[in-house]
Amino acid sequence: MPSALFVVSEHGYWGEECVEPLETLTEAGVEITVATPTGGAPEPDERSVDPDNVGEEQADHVTEVAKNDERLRNPVQITEVSAADFDAVVFPGGHGTEWDVNQDRHARTLLRDAVVGEDGKALVVCHAAGLLAFTRDADGEFLVDGRSVTGFPNDWEEGIVDDQDLMPDGRKLPYWVEDEVKAAGGDWDAELDQDTSVRVDGDLVTARGPSSSSRAAQTLLDELGIEQAA
Repeated sequence: MPSALFVVSEHGYWGEECVEPLETLTEAGVEITVATPTGGAPEPDERSVDPDNVGEEQADHVTEVAKNDERLRNPVQITEVSAADFDAVVFPGGHGTEWDVNQDRHARTLLRDAVVGEDGKALVVCHAAGLLAFTRDADGEFLVDGRSVTGFPNDWEEGIVDDQDLMPDGRKLPYWVEDEVKAAGGDWDAELDQDTSVRVDGDLVTARGPSSSSRAAQTLLDELGIEQAA
């Protein structure tokens, strides 16, 4: 049975970006393991379960999955897993990743090993693309250097943070994903003129944001050679 590791932020993952790939891969017969930096149960970003922000149906669904999916409620700690044991490693987005996953050296190892190892794939969604800006290969070069990628764009960030980079919840955003990925040499294109944005470069799949989650999951299955459920 194919398997995937989901590395999820404990500081607020974006509901759709986690739940959509989680359910799509599960329906395709992929065995899922969820990991977090400390092994604590992750919680969705409050804005991603706000009916006024994402619609009542999606808010209710994400809330239900977050509360009842045993994989999310009982994750393992990322120090206990290896990318070599999975066919894919998935990094859902959300601003929360900037405070834990993207800064975690073990998460970087998982990403690097999934992308440059002999086997495996990585899917990086939205703000989790910031992890690319902090991950280096065995030669000390940035993993993203020269790679074609997408992720959460500055144009969207400007509509969320204020002039002091403060989030609606009062937290200060430590960096902007697009800026850091570009600085690390990434060939960035969020394809803002398109409804969705998913890019594939070797064993690395990246996705722009929530609306690209479904296409990203389907693309990952295609890259793994797994037939999707009808």
